[in-house]
Amino acid sequence: MSHQDPDTLKTAAADLLRQIENQNQPLTPKARMAIPPQAMPSQDPAVRRGNMSEVALGYSPEQARLEAMRCLQCKNAPCVAGCPVGIRIPDFLKAAAAGRFDEAVAIIRENSLLPAVCGRVCPQEVQCQAPCTLGKALKDVDKAVSIGRIERFVSDLERESGRQAVPAVKPPTGKRVAVVGSGPAGITVAADVRREGHDVTMFEAFHKPGGVLVYGIPEFRLPKRIVHNEIEMLTEMGVKLETNFVVGRTRKLTDLMEKDGFDAVFVGTGAGLPKFMNIPGENLVGVFSANEYLTRANLMKAYDTKHAHTPLYNSRKVAVLGGGNVAMDAARMALRLGAEEVHLVYRRTEKEMPARIEEVAHAREEGVVFHMLQNAVRILGDEQDRVIGMECLRYELGEPDASGRRRPVPISGSEFQMEVDTVIVAIGNDSNPLISQTTEGLAVNKWGNIIVDENGKSSIDGIYAGGDIVLGAATVILAMGEGRRAAAAINAFLAAKA
Repeated sequence: MSHQDPDTLKTAAADLLRQIENQNQPLTPKARMAIPPQAMPSQDPAVRRGNMSEVALGYSPEQARLEAMRCLQCKNAPCVAGCPVGIRIPDFLKAAAAGRFDEAVAIIRENSLLPAVCGRVCPQEVQCQAPCTLGKALKDVDKAVSIGRIERFVSDLERESGRQAVPAVKPPTGKRVAVVGSGPAGITVAADVRREGHDVTMFEAFHKPGGVLVYGIPEFRLPKRIVHNEIEMLTEMGVKLETNFVVGRTRKLTDLMEKDGFDAVFVGTGAGLPKFMNIPGENLVGVFSANEYLTRANLMKAYDTKHAHTPLYNSRKVAVLGGGNVAMDAARMALRLGAEEVHLVYRRTEKEMPARIEEVAHAREEGVVFHMLQNAVRILGDEQDRVIGMECLRYELGEPDASGRRRPVPISGSEFQMEVDTVIVAIGNDSNPLISQTTEGLAVNKWGNIIVDENGKSSIDGIYAGGDIVLGAATVILAMGEGRRAAAAINAFLAAKA
């Protein structure tokens, strides 16, 4: 992926749309297939690696319409089956293609409360866009209709034009619901339950709401003003918000019902307990979990050294261990925090990386150096216990493992050292055990994830859960899907109690 001038992309789109409209005839499937995929305008890599502004600049109206026109409007709509919340994708694309952008976003909002968020951070290429008929016809999933980019455009337009309406709320029912955690699952449940007229209070452990959307995903991928806008929408609906409230410590989970009078509780606390490599040297100064590193930068704004109160570790040569989106976020953040070199170390090949293709391309454009089929086995320190390097091994790929990816096999005698002063471990997260340890009778699996039924109900009556605390680390849209299902079950549970 090479960088293209944004103005050139927008001008070309305007010219092509004018040509199509001047023909004044319906588009045939062949004509739709001939429309080129619209590249996303973005900041120049040399500029953006030095700022925190959003990398992707968004489609122009002409680009959004052209991209939507590429949809073949196939009757079986496989894209809808690929969407975790079942958005009527062909219908919203048809409206967008005609320039009816308000109608398009209204269709999306039937099923998704966070279109501006999902349009930016969800892996559409493995969800709604993977089964796209156009992509299959062109034998390239990268040429499928860019559903997420159009979703982003219409939702941004709605917000920026001031036409975003507060969802209607039914008359009060007298029932009270506690939502623990203010990430994607919690936001979705709070909105869906509040719509039914129930009194909703959302509890957040941090000092700012938004969960992983605020502390995990960097500003350059997801501007925080967009998350704040969605939280404000909840408060305008009447949802109450309590921050600095750690359920399991400030208050036990069951106390919310037994002592505080809530009729139902939803747990959407995510998967925030970082995994480590369990190798020598991980306790040295200069070793961070990606969670801590990104939380300091995103939530506490450590990069703003004149105003932030949290310290920033000054790094020159950074190694990031991992190959997922969090690893890409950490590597790209390290560049923006002033590192001279950032090396991403991954024990498989790029083909097996779970990170989005777009994020990998952006990281490479910005100067992150990729080291495939390698991994750290020991972190080296000096006499002050500060990181000075890593001992690594080289790998080759063997047979597929449980994940379906080929298993990395170490190559004997391939040890080598890499000089670095900072190591960021980004190999995934587990569930924080605080709630399960302080809630008698709450069933969890061996990874600490809460066990729920098909409706999101836990082993305790009245307590529901969803998102990463159930799934393990997943995507924003999957968490929202879990939230929608649990909210429907909570509403049915409360209706039965009436």
